[in-house]
Amino acid sequence: MGRIQKAFELHKKLFIGFVTAGDPNLEVTKEIVLEMVRAGAGIVELGIPFSDPVAEGVVIQRADVRALQAGTTTDKIFQLVKELRQEVEVPLVFLTYANPIFTYGCEKFFAQCEAAGVDGVIVPDIPFEEREELLPFSKPHGVEIISLVAPTSRDRIKLIAQKAEGYVYLVSSLGVTGVRKNITTDIPAIVAEIRKVTTVPVAVGFGIAEPAQAKAMAKVSDGAIVGSAIVKIVEQYGEDAPKYVYDYVKEMVAAVNEAI
Repeated sequence: MGRIQKAFELHKKLFIGFVTAGDPNLEVTKEIVLEMVRAGAGIVELGIPFSDPVAEGVVIQRADVRALQAGTTTDKIFQLVKELRQEVEVPLVFLTYANPIFTYGCEKFFAQCEAAGVDGVIVPDIPFEEREELLPFSKPHGVEIISLVAPTSRDRIKLIAQKAEGYVYLVSSLGVTGVRKNITTDIPAIVAEIRKVTTVPVAVGFGIAEPAQAKAMAKVSDGAIVGSAIVKIVEQYGEDAPKYVYDYVKEMVAAVNEAI
């Protein structure tokens, strides 16, 4: 059993936190991840900064720019994961795009994932039908490709869920990442469709920022994913961000636990 599966079994409901690696620098990113874990995050997603992050709103776009300007590279992020693995056992998942993977080289990328201790990879700009291009490289190295299900997936929901690995990333709202006041998608109905065909956990992301939202989403799924709200804290506090991220994540974890 992999680390992702163990995490969901252990926590029942998971808080999953996202941070852009290298924003404001990799040393601070390491501290942020450690603080998120200390606060109770069950999985941490690390964004590999990219110049054209098509799924991201302005908050994470700005974080990518800051990280790239700080000299962040994929090799340096792999080194960061190796350092984190000496201190934490929580699953670590990359969120990246097709271009960085193919430019780096698929075999080399997933071999490095295995060597460093990366458990899964989310690639928003590779449609489900094209994930077969990655599987020959990811599977031999034990790295799970996390599938996304969107409100527009409709007839494809069951197809995607049937072949899901790790967890299903259920996108709560149309559009790009970013904090939303209201989430109007019928999340319970989509989760029900997914659960008809798989026992793989379902976590909801995009737009979640408040404890009440996290609790509501976790109540009808297996977890809540928060990215932009954390990245906004990093943008506001820079090198002092880790302690503020800890306070925020601790509050959000408590809200998710209330959903059990």
